[in-house]
Amino acid sequence: MSDAMAEEYAWLYQEFTDDADDTWLCISFVQGLIPREVLRRIDVIPGTIGEFGVEAYAADGGTVLIDYGWGTSVDAAPELLSSGTTMATVVANIKSDNFSLLIDGDLITKFGLYGYSYRHGEVPENLLPHLQELGLDRDDLTENLVPRALAFASRATGVRFSRRHFAQDALTGASDHLQ
Repeated sequence: MSDAMAEEYAWLYQEFTDDADDTWLCISFVQGLIPREVLRRIDVIPGTIGEFGVEAYAADGGTVLIDYGWGTSVDAAPELLSSGTTMATVVANIKSDNFSLLIDGDLITKFGLYGYSYRHGEVPENLLPHLQELGLDRDDLTENLVPRALAFASRATGVRFSRRHFAQDALTGASDHLQ
């Protein structure tokens, strides 16, 4: 297992984890699209304010979309976000923890971070080495797999997201209509 790969995204996991070790994270890596296009696809108007919201960050190779609601903005229209591209989403909160990969609107695979054997769909062969190296191909409750899932999302989409990207201004908007 590559700890270096997981460490690459440990900071992002910690950004969405509080002092009580509760995590509230819903992050999508969308290949080849700019932030404005990602928001347009889900009818989010930049600059609007609501009870729930999303932030779209420019990243190397695409956009990272962070949901600040109940994590349902991405679930509302995954086929719209992945149409003509590849999108991977990692969700980790008190209700669920899962990884999903969509290519051109089709769900390729979805699995619980701690219950891989209950997955839907298959992982493309070119991604299996990453999945195995990160230790996501098994049912494991003994360690935190969220940073590993974030690293896998990056590799599956080719979208790299760093602290430098996160420190830049994001396009934000209300996502109440997606809840």
